[in-house]
Amino acid sequence: MEKKEYTIDATSKRLGRVATEAATILLGKNSTSFAKNIVQPVTVTITNVSKLDISDKKRDTEFQSYSGYPGGRRVENLDHLANRLGYDEVVRRVISGMIPKNKLHTPRMLNLIVTE
Repeated sequence: MEKKEYTIDATSKRLGRVATEAATILLGKNSTSFAKNIVQPVTVTITNVSKLDISDKKRDTEFQSYSGYPGGRRVENLDHLANRLGYDEVVRRVISGMIPKNKLHTPRMLNLIVTE
C-alpha cells in the first residue's frame, strides 16, 4: 500500500476541530480499508498551529501527569504549556488523548507532523 499524505491548515480554526480531524485520519476511519488492528499508511501534517483560534475558556484546560509517587501529580494549564513548549506540543497532546492507548498508539503518533 502506498502512503497517503494529508495536510491540515490550522489558521483560524478551533483546536478541537483540527484535533478530531487529525485523529480520525490517523485512526483510518476515513478509509474504506479501515481495520482497528492496523496502522494506516498515512502522514498527517498540521501547519500554522500558532494561528489556532483558542477561546479563553479553553486556555484554562489542565494537562496533568503523574509520576506514580505520592505528591507526584503535575498540573499545568494550556497557556503555560504553550509558552513553555509551544503550540505544537499542545496539539500533539490533544491528539494523543483522542487515540486509544494500546500498542498501536506510538506508531500512529509517529505519523503526525506538527509545525508552527
